[in-house]
Amino acid sequence: MEWTIWAGFAASLLISTVTAPVGVSGAVFLLPVQLSVLGVPSPAVTPTNLLFNVVAGPGAVWRYRRDGALRGGLARRLVAWTLPGVIAGAAIRVFALPGPGVFRLLVAAFLLPLGAWLCLRTLRPVRKRLDGAEPSAPVLAALALTVGVVGGIYGIGGGSLLGPILAARGMPMARIAPATLAATFTTSIAGAAAYAVLALASPGPVAPDWWLGLACGLGGLIGGYLGARLQPRLPETALRLLLGTLAAALGTVYAAQALS
Repeated sequence: MEWTIWAGFAASLLISTVTAPVGVSGAVFLLPVQLSVLGVPSPAVTPTNLLFNVVAGPGAVWRYRRDGALRGGLARRLVAWTLPGVIAGAAIRVFALPGPGVFRLLVAAFLLPLGAWLCLRTLRPVRKRLDGAEPSAPVLAALALTVGVVGGIYGIGGGSLLGPILAARGMPMARIAPATLAATFTTSIAGAAAYAVLALASPGPVAPDWWLGLACGLGGLIGGYLGARLQPRLPETALRLLLGTLAAALGTVYAAQALS
């Protein structure tokens, strides 16, 4: 229906503008909109969300690259480990986990306390400041691989999970946001391709809703560029509070949905 196309575009534009400054593509917030408001069936909602990431991703990534924020190897390391995870997650989603119930509980249990803790730590910092160092290579690999699997299963941007964890270690948002968005964009391309192949072998609604995914992606492309442009102008404390609030709010929404 035509209204769903415009509603998806508007929702994506708003969500991406708010989430891009903290390294989140917005797909994790768009997922409940697609399921509950726009009526996208499961598991087709996952590749539709991945399509959104593919179309929307270049806006924020290009802006961060233009500003020189993508220097360093963090983005490359995240991409290297999330790529195999997202392909495995796509296969798991199609053949083993067609329903969203378990996902909602897991996201709520993870993001709600993490978001609340990040807000509390930002408002009342401990005397001993965190060094802000990047996790060790094995820890970062395990973290990125796990996030890739989760992203492949549910079509969410890895930034919504990686961002709060890295921020909780004290890493600056100016370093986190470009790297997590670049990883989300790259792995979404792989995930969308994997679902396109798996759709040939599955009788269910596995293929994405192409028109809705493209409309959402266009809104996210514009919103992501605007959000990335705003990021250097926002103070670090405000960005951390925004990320923590988004994580806690998303966890609350999913907890309510899972328990209803």
